[in-house]
Amino acid sequence: MSNNINWEDLVLPHILKLQAYSSARDEFSGDAKVFLDANENPFDEEQQNWNRYPDPLQKKIKTRLSDLKGIPAENIFLGNGSDEAIDLLFRIFCKSEESNIVTCPPTYGMYKVSSSIHNVENIEVQLTEDFQLDVKAIIDKATQQSKMLFICSPNNPTGNSLRKDDIQYLLENFNGIVVIDEAYIDFSAQDSWIHALSEYPNLVVLQTLSKAWGLASARLGMAFANQDLIKILNKVKPPYNISGPSQKLVAESLSKKQIFDNQVKAIIAERDDLFLKLQDIAGVKKVYPTDANFILVEINDAKEIYQNLLKNGIVVRDRSNVSLCNDCLRITVGTKEENEAIIRGLEGITSGDKLNY
Repeated sequence: MSNNINWEDLVLPHILKLQAYSSARDEFSGDAKVFLDANENPFDEEQQNWNRYPDPLQKKIKTRLSDLKGIPAENIFLGNGSDEAIDLLFRIFCKSEESNIVTCPPTYGMYKVSSSIHNVENIEVQLTEDFQLDVKAIIDKATQQSKMLFICSPNNPTGNSLRKDDIQYLLENFNGIVVIDEAYIDFSAQDSWIHALSEYPNLVVLQTLSKAWGLASARLGMAFANQDLIKILNKVKPPYNISGPSQKLVAESLSKKQIFDNQVKAIIAERDDLFLKLQDIAGVKKVYPTDANFILVEINDAKEIYQNLLKNGIVVRDRSNVSLCNDCLRITVGTKEENEAIIRGLEGITSGDKLNY
């Protein structure tokens, strides 16, 4: 790092002194036949151990993720979706009515919501017209109380990846924690920033199993950071933040990487096909390039088209109220049949034909 800041100096003093709750499952490890330590119901009717508390540190999942990601398990935190990790980072680094964060809209809305929940100022530095970081403005607008910078890449709702050299510059010059949200990284040709953790102790990378892994209902998000920060995250989190059923489902899914690979390839192929077909729709002004599993489309009368699609059972996301996204719809890439349905729907609406579904 070319900046002189020690990331540990950013941690709130009472968090550094915090003694984590010690659960029954934290105090015992190994094999046993009789468990009388956690005040659990002893009856296991389903033979699934649902009557027992789950592993508070999700060691089995972290070991599997370590193999898949190529980084040590000690650099991995698991949360109830990425939103839990975001919330905990606010608790660790930000003081109410004093600290601030920097975000770059249009971007994922939970950064701003979390700042409001924690009564922390959100300094917004809008992306450029081509949806890239305004690096100079970010550095100029950041203050001594700027504790975190949130960067979403590939970005939501625009879908594009942010330039690597811009992110590197900010990692080296922003005097706070740089959080890179990579929820859509599995659909991108760009490399993940998780392999730069040893170079940048102020780096936190967020990923999720909700998108490419198809486990949105399991609610499991990942934060990758230096090992000392991971230890702090584990101190601050609730003791059993990932349920036993979720852990079981995730562990089984992570063992099926070939299915994951095939699905990602199918989604990318459908995305590329949908990208081309959307450009032929009447009224479409622009189809934005994407590295995610969705496409941002600028189209005449986006709000009206959204409502007409909804009447015909097709749900997309109207992003017209978001900065730089006037008259834009965000369309998730679905199955081949679903993608054909959205194209037929748009063609019917823009041509004035009556749709039949």
